Amino acid sequence: MKNSKINWNIIVLIIFLANEIFLVIACGDKTPIYEYPDPPVDNKEKPRFIWIDAAANFNDFANSKENIIRDLTLAKDAGFTDIVVDIRPTSGDILYKSSVNGVKEVEWLPAWVNGTYTKVNRTATWDYLQVFIDEGHKLGLKVHAGFNTMVGGHSNGLGNQGILYRDASKKDWATSLNLASGVINTMDAGNGTKFFNPANENVQEYICNLLKDLAKYNLDGIFLDRGRFDGIQSDFSELSLRKFEAFNGNIKVTNFPDDILPPGTTMQNVFSMSSYPLYFTKWLEYRAKIIFDFLSKAQSAVKSINPNIKFGVYVGGWYSTYYEVGVNWASPKYNPFPTYKWATDKYKNYGYAELMDQILIGAYASPLRVYGTTEWTMQGFCKLAKAKIKDSCPMVAGGPDVGNWDSNNDATPQQENQAIVNSVKACMDEVDGYFLFDMIHLKLANQWKYAKEGIAIAIAK
Repeated sequence: MKNSKINWNIIVLIIFLANEIFLVIACGDKTPIYEYPDPPVDNKEKPRFIWIDAAANFNDFANSKENIIRDLTLAKDAGFTDIVVDIRPTSGDILYKSSVNGVKEVEWLPAWVNGTYTKVNRTATWDYLQVFIDEGHKLGLKVHAGFNTMVGGHSNGLGNQGILYRDASKKDWATSLNLASGVINTMDAGNGTKFFNPANENVQEYICNLLKDLAKYNLDGIFLDRGRFDGIQSDFSELSLRKFEAFNGNIKVTNFPDDILPPGTTMQNVFSMSSYPLYFTKWLEYRAKIIFDFLSKAQSAVKSINPNIKFGVYVGGWYSTYYEVGVNWASPKYNPFPTYKWATDKYKNYGYAELMDQILIGAYASPLRVYGTTEWTMQGFCKLAKAKIKDSCPMVAGGPDVGNWDSNNDATPQQENQAIVNSVKACMDEVDGYFLFDMIHLKLANQWKYAKEGIAIAIAK
């Protein structure tokens, strides 16, 4: 009997290894598709999220409760179950009430109005977020706040906004960029969205305090957007260098920044590298830890005010290159080290999916690439994301960016409309819900009916 048992174990092991080899070969991006639980409910019971960008929709909503009610009613009628209302746009100012020192409520936002880039002023005094909550709940919608995280200012031809522009003493909160001209504070680098340095503990405390005030609202959930570094060239401040050296065993980086990343290096340069600089992969690990540790603090801050509120993030589904922004949104049980040359053997330790109650995946592929098994298809983005997150987060939803998905105009309007229809089931079959960005696009192109048709098909028995 003893020998029989040993032989049986060997047979089981052979079957298991054969299955693993098959999965590796079958996977389009060479990432093993590990087993994970099937979505826990039928499509009919899965949430369908629609995002409401602050700036894009500001012309409609800044001063009109009636318009808010009108469009939430359209979302409900189309079959969406959840809305995500952006209440901290890229300026870092807010559309809710907070007593945090230095923050300011939004007075205006830039938006395209009748083809013109326009300053849309807010003159109303009612609580913007609370109206969405009240009216959404009346309709039976769940209401989540979208919170742009590591942003502190925005500048364009219409003007400057944000704490980084109002308070010069906060300049050291801003990220330092590793540009071809040298390391430079982002506030000295022209217009655009100005990111904080995520490694700065004062920044982390400031954001956590803003989240505590946000959690006082009767929200169903909070999604953090831009909970990340600005890009591969961020952050190269003295603070980040010191923290990296301590993280890396108190080593001394004698050739900075070249031993991490040469000045001016872009992601295209990284892709073409045959070998990486001395500390590059360890630097990526360090950045992932910075974001992991911050999100642990942010989750605790939210739950300390309301333990029942769902805490989550929006992330892009392109995991293979998402290290660009210092984020590992996968499960710590998923190890990218065998697959990707940029990953260290410890990178997996900073997979933050276990911190989340819910994750929105941007499956932002072309309308001509709805179906597939690889990244840069909507279905593939969702399938691979679920495999990497495993069972670490109970709700993973994914879907398209309807308005910005065809910059070269490769698809006809009819193909785009059909892609909206097809995207719902293609995504929902792979994950735990559907996510569409952004409401403004359904409104401008009158595409509500295509979302409604897709949802009806996806939830049909």
